[in-house]
Amino acid sequence: MSAKAKAKAKAKIILLVEDNPDDLFLALEALEKNNIRSEVVIARDGKEALDYLFGAGPHAGRDLSVMPAMILLDLKLPKIDGLEVLAQVRAHPLTALLPVIILTSSGEQQDILSSYRLRSNSYIRKPVEFTQFKEYMRQLGAYWLELNEAPPAVSV
Repeated sequence: MSAKAKAKAKAKIILLVEDNPDDLFLALEALEKNNIRSEVVIARDGKEALDYLFGAGPHAGRDLSVMPAMILLDLKLPKIDGLEVLAQVRAHPLTALLPVIILTSSGEQQDILSSYRLRSNSYIRKPVEFTQFKEYMRQLGAYWLELNEAPPAVSV
């Protein structure tokens, strides 16, 4: 990653929605090993993710003009599952256009279909091997943080 690309990526936020401590550690480790210096906001359940996105609960008063450049969303989450999080994100004008990448261990066809029907931008199964996981994260960072033009901030 070039110095310019690193500076650009650093200014972007990743919302990582993951309840499994091992998968969370691997994702953070993979981001670090790939020199992806974006701020990572961690939500450990679906409610926490929605609270962050909509400035509720412990995130009340958060500047809602600053949104993640991408959301990495697991499906099997406590409190509110990932598909419901995705549905609520897509239903609200403030978040409807945010890039949402499903990053899950589920290979169930129904989960894949439901994710795309709810307009996820991508569906990625978490690889078991760290080397491959690291490569996936490198490619995600390169595409979503460097190449992709994110939609402009929406005010409501």
